[in-house]
Amino acid sequence: MALRMWASSTANALKLSSSASKSHLLPAFSISRCFSSVLEGLKYATSHEWVKHDGSVATIGITDHAQDHLGEVVFVELPEEKSSVSKEKNFGAVESVKATSEILSPISGEVIEVNTKLTDSPGLINSSPYEDGWMIKVKPSNPAELETLMGSKEYTKFCEEEDAAH
Repeated sequence: MALRMWASSTANALKLSSSASKSHLLPAFSISRCFSSVLEGLKYATSHEWVKHDGSVATIGITDHAQDHLGEVVFVELPEEKSSVSKEKNFGAVESVKATSEILSPISGEVIEVNTKLTDSPGLINSSPYEDGWMIKVKPSNPAELETLMGSKEYTKFCEEEDAAH
């Protein structure tokens, strides 16, 4: 998802920040960075989507870092089952109280399941981005694309560098 969000930049420029810590929500196997969590065992795109590859299925969602920058998610647009997604191409959108952002697919493949719970409860992306807030499940057409994504340590460093630049 392209996180070129003016609202986040404005908040940073005005030195606005969240006073609530989410550390009590983080699992023991995560790597913490400020208020964001990065889970081991997932793959991450520079556009802030995550992928959990399990056999012939890849589950995709946006990262805790992304949802934190977006703020309260109020609407999610997702593709239909049996549609195709392409690596680094838009497959949907997330609308928050701050902005609307495109969601880019970290891999190519066929959508085999869509998280319909997000239609009525888009806030699941905020409260549980790696579990209940997943977006789509894909049958990868090119599993080698997974190897081009970052691991948890690489993604944590990427986010730190990105945040420092703003």
